[in-house]
Amino acid sequence: MRRLLLLAAIVGLAACSEQTELSYTVDELVADEALLSSTLTKCRNNPGELRDTTNCRNAEAADGKLRLQRMRQSLGG
Repeated sequence: MRRLLLLAAIVGLAACSEQTELSYTVDELVADEALLSSTLTKCRNNPGELRDTTNCRNAEAADGKLRLQRMRQSLGG
C-alpha cells in the first residue's frame, strides 16, 4: 500500500511540474536561421528573465558566429 501511495505521489508531482524548454546548441541554431531569429527575438524582448538561459547564450553565440562567417565571405575569405 505504501508503494502505491508513493507511486501516486511521484506521478502527481511529475504531472504538475513545469515543462522545460528544449535547449539548442550553437551549431543547431546556426543551421536553422528561423529558429535562431525567433530565439533571439524572445531573448531580446525579455532580457531580465531570459538573458542567462542556455538558449539565449547559445543564440547570441550563434549570431556572432554567423556574422563573422558573413564578414569573411564578403571580404573574399
